[in-house]
Amino acid sequence: MKIFVTGAAGFIGFHLCKSLLAQGHEVHGIDNINHYYDPALKHARLLELGISQPESGSDSKGVDHFAFHFLDLMEGEKLMALFAKERPEVVIHLAAQAGVRHSITEPQSFIDSNIQGFFNVLECVRKHPVMHLLYASSSSVYGSNSETPFRESARTNQPVSLYGATKKAGEVIAHSYVELYKIPATGLRFFTVYGPWGRPDMAYYKFADLITQGKTIDVYNDGQMQRDFTYVDDIVEGIISLIDYPPSRTMDTPHRILNIGRSSPVNLLAFIELLEENIGKKANKNYLPMQIGEIETTYADTSALRELTGYSPSTDLEEGIRKFASWYKSYHGIT
Repeated sequence: MKIFVTGAAGFIGFHLCKSLLAQGHEVHGIDNINHYYDPALKHARLLELGISQPESGSDSKGVDHFAFHFLDLMEGEKLMALFAKERPEVVIHLAAQAGVRHSITEPQSFIDSNIQGFFNVLECVRKHPVMHLLYASSSSVYGSNSETPFRESARTNQPVSLYGATKKAGEVIAHSYVELYKIPATGLRFFTVYGPWGRPDMAYYKFADLITQGKTIDVYNDGQMQRDFTYVDDIVEGIISLIDYPPSRTMDTPHRILNIGRSSPVNLLAFIELLEENIGKKANKNYLPMQIGEIETTYADTSALRELTGYSPSTDLEEGIRKFASWYKSYHGIT
C-alpha cells in the first residue's frame, strides 16, 4: 500500500518506516526536522533510510520505495497539495511536539503542532479519503486517574500536563471529524516507548548520558515511579498490526482508541539498575520530590488491542535495555 508517515525522522516514525519498507509498502515520510533536540540525530535516522541532508521544502528519494518530504504540518496548503498528488491509502500520524516538561516552558509549540498540525492532517484526509487513519495519542491523557491498569474507557478529562491536554484534544477533534465525515480512524495511546535511536530528552536517554559522563542523575518521587516501558519494535508491531483493521464505515462513528504498551510496569530504580549494568557504570543519584506535570504510575490494559489483532509484546526489559545500550555506545563512540 501507499502509506504516509508523519514524523518520519522521529524516534517511532523512523522505526515504523523501516518496518513498513521491509514489508514492501510504498512509504512517504513527512517531517520538518525541528530543533527541539539535536537535528543531527534526525538526519542520522534519515540516512539509514537513504536520505542525505534534505533541504527544507524539498522531496527526496531514499531506499527501496521510500520518499521523504521536508514539510511542516503547519503549512496546510502544501500538505494538501501533497495529499492531492500522492493519494495515500493509509496515513499514520506520529508527528507532534513531545515532552511533558517542555510543555510547561514552551506551551505554544504544543498548540501549534499537536492541535493545529493534526487539524491540517484531518482536513487532508477529509478531502482525500483514506482506508485508515492511525494517529498517536499518549498515556499522558490518563492524567491524575489512579485506577490501574489504565483502560481506554477510563476518565481522561483531568490531564496534569499541557502535553497530555493537547493529546486529549486531538482525540476529541478526531472523534468529531469521524462523526461528521466517516473517516475510519484509530487513536493509539503509547506507553513510555524506549529503544535504539530514541529521543535524547527522554529520561532513559538522559540517564545514559549522565551516567557515562559521571554526572548526577535526578530521580524524582524518590525513585518510587513506575512506568510501562515498551520497546520500540513492539510499538511498531502494534501499529502495523492495526493497518488492516480500520473501524467499519458503517458504524455511526468509525473511531476507536487503543492502548499500546507492554502491560508490565517497572519501578524506575530497577530500570536504572539495568541501565547501569549495561552501560557498565554506576549512577550518582539525586533523589527529588515528584515533579509538576508527572504521574506516579503508567500501566496499559491492552486487552482490546490483543483481542482485535492478537498483539503481544515480545521484548522483555532486559533485552530492550541491552539493545539500547549497545546502540547508544556505538552511536556515541563509547568503548
